[in-house]
Amino acid sequence: MDRRDLLAAAGLTGPLLPLAARAAAAPPAGPAKPDASFPLWPGDAPGLLDPNFRDHVVVRNPDPAFPDRAMDHILTPRLDVFRAKKPNGAAMLITPGGGYARVVVDKEGYELGTWLAERGITAFVLFYRLPGDPWKDASNVALADAQRAMRLIRHQAAKWQVDPARVGAMGFSAGGHLCADLATRFDRKVYAPVDAADALDPRPMLAAPIYPVVSMDPAFAHMGSRTQLIGKDADAATAAEHSPERQVGPHTPPCFLCHAEDDATVPVQNTLALRAALKAAKVPVETHLFEVGGHGFGWGRLTQGKPAHAWPELFLAWARGHGLLG
Repeated sequence: MDRRDLLAAAGLTGPLLPLAARAAAAPPAGPAKPDASFPLWPGDAPGLLDPNFRDHVVVRNPDPAFPDRAMDHILTPRLDVFRAKKPNGAAMLITPGGGYARVVVDKEGYELGTWLAERGITAFVLFYRLPGDPWKDASNVALADAQRAMRLIRHQAAKWQVDPARVGAMGFSAGGHLCADLATRFDRKVYAPVDAADALDPRPMLAAPIYPVVSMDPAFAHMGSRTQLIGKDADAATAAEHSPERQVGPHTPPCFLCHAEDDATVPVQNTLALRAALKAAKVPVETHLFEVGGHGFGWGRLTQGKPAHAWPELFLAWARGHGLLG
């Protein structure tokens, strides 16, 4: 399955249709559909090394009641847009996980996009380039896409009925690393400007890394993500550069952190290390640790009936206090 097939499944190769009404307390029954989709870059993304490289989508669960799709190769990074039903001016950039080997579509992307849109927040799901694919400066291509995405959202704010000052970021697992990377290294020059959008600020007003990969320290790193991002033999300086807990500073935005203590994939120490760094830098941070949840619970059927199902509402209450909702 390629990107065209995915867009066709989402209803984006023909006229765009509004989202159907969905219950607020449960994820959609079947694949959610974005309202729009657009590429991040004019032409090819910068630094492509293989002209024959193509997008590729894997359908991991064909059951339409519990969709699970992932892109394991991304030639054309893009934003899929979930328009707020009653826009309040807020927007969130969503970076799904996938161990930097893929970008999941549904449980850490489209489900949350739908949930936010129902609450007046326009959601932009980012399909970012992967470091294992043929790109120059591969360890920074995901960050380049995240910076570019934030700038484009602000550049197109009027089109999407968004206040450019109220754009946050949320990410999951390896996408949580990207979210934290954007929050701490938003000012790194990782690509050459291509148009007027690149003059805008890529710093999110707030950030929510959810069960995130954070540290590249082998003592508690998620080694799959570490190997994909910087290689198994990376030196200490490279590991530190790509460890958000080592890059926190006074300009890091307020953060909402969430993790399950029984996570056997990404140790909870990742969230605790980031929290400690934020506290040391006097950056506002709220942290929720759930006894049960495992890894990759997203928001939906994996959390039904468990306290972890409440995390999006906890985020929303926190974000309201930090001005996201105006």
